[in-house]
Amino acid sequence: MSIIPTRWTFKWRYWRRQTPWDTQVTPPEVMEFIYRTPPGKALDLGCGTGTNSITLARHGWQTTGVDFASEAIRTARRKAADAGLKIDFHTADVTDLHMLTDVYDYALDIGCLFTLAENDRIKYADGLARLLRPHELYMLYAWLPRPWKDGVRGISAEEVDSLLGANFSNERTVAGEENGHPTAWYWFRRR
Repeated sequence: MSIIPTRWTFKWRYWRRQTPWDTQVTPPEVMEFIYRTPPGKALDLGCGTGTNSITLARHGWQTTGVDFASEAIRTARRKAADAGLKIDFHTADVTDLHMLTDVYDYALDIGCLFTLAENDRIKYADGLARLLRPHELYMLYAWLPRPWKDGVRGISAEEVDSLLGANFSNERTVAGEENGHPTAWYWFRRR
């Protein structure tokens, strides 16, 4: 049985400032991309408190961040304002991005997709395909399936490839671990 955390769980954790996933550090995989890619328009899905959106904006990217947790978005807006950066943050569900009409040159998801239920993952993938310009890059960091409470949490590499395969080609997958648990980074190119 796959365990899907409730939205209220995340909202409660942000409100209580109990967010161990919010490291305030942009991963080296993203920094490598930034250093070798000219800036354009970036979409940060599940942006949380805006750490990666801010890093992208500091490197010249016109950035949009989306997260359903209003407390996280309030914090992200404050952090961006304190840094003197203009970032378009939205309190919204990543499975319904109808309010976004731009086309993006880069999309990033660190830890969002794998938390979604199967039907929501399909909506997410459809929205991502609509918003990412052909031939541009989507980077995903996700937990691979692992025991979690009374079930399993995560998404397998095969599930990710199946979900995105119609509109994206997988350029690279790198398995790793976080706190002793399996994870993976994915680099997908929009067809």
